[in-house]
Amino acid sequence: MKAFKMLFTFLILLGVAGSYAQIQELYISDAGNFDSPPWQILKFDANGENPQVFIDDHLAWPQDIVFLENEGTVLISNLNTNQIAKFDATTGAYLGDFATGISGPTRMKIHSDGLLYALQWTGTGKVFRYQLDGTFVDEFTSQGVTTSIGLDWDSQGNLYVSSYNNNLIRKFDTNGVDQGIFINSNLQGPTNIWFDENDNLYALNWNGSTVSHFDSEGNFIGSFITGLAQPEGVAFLENGNILIGNGGNGSVKMFGPSGNFLEDVVASGTANLLQPNAVVLREVIPNAISEITEETNFIYPSQGTAFYLDSAKAIDLKSIAIYHASGGLLKTVEVKSGLVWDASSTTAGTYILVGTTSDNRLLSQRVLVVK
Repeated sequence: MKAFKMLFTFLILLGVAGSYAQIQELYISDAGNFDSPPWQILKFDANGENPQVFIDDHLAWPQDIVFLENEGTVLISNLNTNQIAKFDATTGAYLGDFATGISGPTRMKIHSDGLLYALQWTGTGKVFRYQLDGTFVDEFTSQGVTTSIGLDWDSQGNLYVSSYNNNLIRKFDTNGVDQGIFINSNLQGPTNIWFDENDNLYALNWNGSTVSHFDSEGNFIGSFITGLAQPEGVAFLENGNILIGNGGNGSVKMFGPSGNFLEDVVASGTANLLQPNAVVLREVIPNAISEITEETNFIYPSQGTAFYLDSAKAIDLKSIAIYHASGGLLKTVEVKSGLVWDASSTTAGTYILVGTTSDNRLLSQRVLVVK
């Protein structure tokens, strides 16, 4: 009876979570005057309201923002100081260096192998890989890409890197072996790049005013978005809308899935924003889940597409339910040793696993599905 009451209360809370819980937060890196301050990391509600300065120290031409949720930390790449700095994900307090000895780090992403990939603006221009504790793994790519500032993977796991100064995008296979220049036309200072579900490639043109659209073979289709000025930083909402930093007037603009302009989510100059160069949406655990569960790690790894029960924790679970970050139930899975959840066909994003123990405690853990 006690277990039924707990579950009933849990489901009721989930049902109302969307009405009062802040599900996403918006973070923006402000490059200020580029190689000279002011620099800052700003935090907003997902709708662009309630701005606050999240970080304004230990920054030196900040480039990108990556949250390590299970560590409770956030990484900021600093081009000027050749370091990736680590901060508390809640307070923004500086915690030290995640990595040093990288030449002008720019864009960073966690791939499905659970490693952090980081680009270099200078130096060899090769892609560095790190374990999520900051341990250096290797120079992944065989060929350097100078002034590299955008990266993404196609559905086959090939890596693509954009070069700002050379107006090109280079392709590497799954082992980092150079496959040559993929695109070298219809680009004007490309920054962020990304693929859609059909392997169409999109690129922000900082020196132009558009987002270029290419097919899976690299053929130019046309301008997906126009009317931008110094675009850099992109994030995607669950409904398909797209947020893009617009450095020309210090704003963040929202576009529909077809590229149509919708609104300025962050108006020009809000919170003294000068030059947005990273736009990141962070999913937060709904209050309904966090208030009734005990947050603990019982699944590994924390990022990827295959998740396993951590038998070393010796936690006796009766069931595991998987929820979207918004609180909606995705599925329940069988509790067994070995593979618990194959998320290879699941949309990338943050999910919350809720386990019920043999003594009816509710445990929760956030995992990130990355492909």
